[in-house]
Amino acid sequence: MLDLTGKIALVCGAGAVGAGYGNGKATAVLLARQGAKVFGTDINPAAIEDTRAIVEKEGGTFVAHVCNMTVAAEVKAMVDACVKQFGRIDILVNNCGGSAPGDPVAMSEEVWDTQLDLNLKTAFLGCKYVLPVMEQQGSGAIVNVSSVAGFAHRVGSRIDVAYSTSKSGLVGFTQSTAMAYIKKGIRCNLVILGTMHTPLVEARLMKQLGPKEAAELVAKRHAAVPIGRMGDAWDSANAILFLASDEARYITATHLTVDGGLTAARPG
Repeated sequence: MLDLTGKIALVCGAGAVGAGYGNGKATAVLLARQGAKVFGTDINPAAIEDTRAIVEKEGGTFVAHVCNMTVAAEVKAMVDACVKQFGRIDILVNNCGGSAPGDPVAMSEEVWDTQLDLNLKTAFLGCKYVLPVMEQQGSGAIVNVSSVAGFAHRVGSRIDVAYSTSKSGLVGFTQSTAMAYIKKGIRCNLVILGTMHTPLVEARLMKQLGPKEAAELVAKRHAAVPIGRMGDAWDSANAILFLASDEARYITATHLTVDGGLTAARPG
């Protein structure tokens, strides 16, 4: 089950901020454990090298490539390098992202543009240059990564208008891309993540609040999830693995919500 032996997986955002596993890092390691040869990208050289070291220590294959996924020329060069290395791309995981607070008045135009580039344009560019490779093969699976922040909001909660807009935009992007390539053997799906406890979140909270306040907020975030805890990077990775695998061969143009019941528990 979920055997990826012989598959080539391109994982974007495969590093992690700080120690531990972020969504992309855990995904890259898990896909390698399932037999895939992984071509991983990240903007941070040290972060992507750490992922490579973990995969190789476990006996897997991992090629590290530094790439700014918001720059078309770098993305094209990265895809070309992957094809040159492995000859094909069977799986694409678009996992780049990050949030910045602000409503339409408070947020600067520069932050708005940067957020849409990071959260939405990266998926567009990844697909733009990988899809021709998959089309030539006649097969492929794409998994984009979104957030519940794009779909449900509560009065008094943090407003991050650009992040929410870009993450909700991934629904339309995923569905339209899936339908454009549905007759060409290519599937495209979306994972929508809830409140996750990853090194990126930990680092951001520590920077903004300090150790004591951050620990208190983490406890509150755990308690706010109906299942009793926030998700972690492996919860994300397992969902991505399923949608990327042949077991999901009849699934396309849809999304899998991984949120511990958070969305269902929110008032409509």
